[in-house]
Amino acid sequence: MIDPSRTSVPVIAIDGPGGSGKGTVSTAVARYFGWHYLDSGAIYRVLGYLAHVKQVSEDDVSGLVALTHNLDIVFAEEGIFLDGQNAEGLIRTEEAADRASRISPIPEVRRSLLQWQRNQARLPGLVSDGRDMGSVVFPDALCKFFITANSQKRAERRYKQLREKGFDVRIEQLLREIAERDERDAMRKASPLKPAEDATVIDTTEMNVDDVISTVLEEIERFL
Repeated sequence: MIDPSRTSVPVIAIDGPGGSGKGTVSTAVARYFGWHYLDSGAIYRVLGYLAHVKQVSEDDVSGLVALTHNLDIVFAEEGIFLDGQNAEGLIRTEEAADRASRISPIPEVRRSLLQWQRNQARLPGLVSDGRDMGSVVFPDALCKFFITANSQKRAERRYKQLREKGFDVRIEQLLREIAERDERDAMRKASPLKPAEDATVIDTTEMNVDDVISTVLEEIERFL
């Protein structure tokens, strides 16, 4: 268990591309330890949603940065809450994911959200999930993971998730969109998608979710 004499907040950083399973693993780890949870991808999805609603163009950098101020986002077991309302249905679409992927490379937006994300680190601890949690947002995290899988497997997982939620999607379209987002995330100048140098890389292509969670928990126990 965590040493209660620690003065700093322990953080577990779990990064990886969309559809790798990092969100499922992160929520399970947070629940296991009873820690807070940060889904950084959801922040950019919320920002993309707000930009769409308020008709702020993706090219309007100052307008996008203004939207990052005073964000009222709460992560709960029931989902992501924006201004007190459950926003899961609004931000979990492929359209929302695409908007987030187009906004997230903007350096000014990332800088504006950096401290907000760091402020989510509160006792007893934080599990943070995203694409640059270990490399940029929490470089001193207690332990870091980079969870990945091949694009076909990630498209299949995303297809299953969306179909279960009632969305009409095609796996060919998802595979194409995943490839496009991977390229944007990997090539962006601000916080490109890549493992932190000291991250444990886990390829989940041939693993089931329970095995991934067990692997991550075993690794974390080495640091506690």
